[in-house]
Amino acid sequence: MPGGISHHAKDILFKSLSALYQNQALDVYGLHGLPRIKALLPTEFPSVRADERRADTVFLLEDDSILLLEYESNDRFLDNHLKYLDYACRILHTYYQQEKRIHPVRIVVIYTSDVTSAREQLDAGDVLLSSKAVLLGEFNGDAIFHAIEEKVHNGEPLTPEETMKLILVPLMHTRFDRQTMIEKTIELAKTIDDEPKQLHIIAGVLTATDKFIDRSYAEKVKEWIKVNKVFRLLVEELEQEREEMLKKVMQEKEQAIKQTEKRKAIEIAKNLLDVLPIHEIAKRTGLTVAEVADLAKEMDNHQTPSS
Repeated sequence: MPGGISHHAKDILFKSLSALYQNQALDVYGLHGLPRIKALLPTEFPSVRADERRADTVFLLEDDSILLLEYESNDRFLDNHLKYLDYACRILHTYYQQEKRIHPVRIVVIYTSDVTSAREQLDAGDVLLSSKAVLLGEFNGDAIFHAIEEKVHNGEPLTPEETMKLILVPLMHTRFDRQTMIEKTIELAKTIDDEPKQLHIIAGVLTATDKFIDRSYAEKVKEWIKVNKVFRLLVEELEQEREEMLKKVMQEKEQAIKQTEKRKAIEIAKNLLDVLPIHEIAKRTGLTVAEVADLAKEMDNHQTPSS
């Protein structure tokens, strides 16, 4: 969100979104037949260029394919799909570097009510890029919002599908302008008794409307999030995870240093085997007498020709 949420706050929202989307179907987007969501993935991928770009939302699906979910309010098909091609290449490269395998990439473009039709294929000869278009202008945002608003006011819990629909309402066809619907949706979310659900919905709205939300209102939402109890718990959980990760990294670094020192000691011991007795070599290198003895035996075996 432009100038709105800090890097640390984005990490918390990402963690909250992960809990929201885990094991969810994508039917709410009109995407029937796709595997369920397995995890929400980071949206920033390294690049050799300075103009690092960030995808809107990236999911790992249950079949281990990766879903790139983009939100657009314009019909600049060529510009947008060249951008998606760039994202797809970065995603493929990133996970190939990490896992040495290729994850199939799916591209879905969620178009706001500003767009009434969309192309789904970029044909560039041997390079063919396909996407699936979801036109939110075909959804009645007013009716969806009203139905969910009644449930919230009556204290009824929202289903996962209703939760995801509420997140998308500001991008649907409504009688209000988009910023008004963003504010109405977030303010409604604040009245939900379930605090984790509150944060899930607000995090989802901030993500889905990242390209459209008013900066000053985003700042107000950021301040409200900071006093949210669930947010504070997620901060503590994230800090604990980071401490554990740092501890693990330090342990691995220490182990690597020990292994390096051990290899150096072994090389020194090899050079001293013809010069000094075993116990003296052990004393000078820090190896045990047994280790030096085994090393001497190993070298003798290599030097003795087989009959």
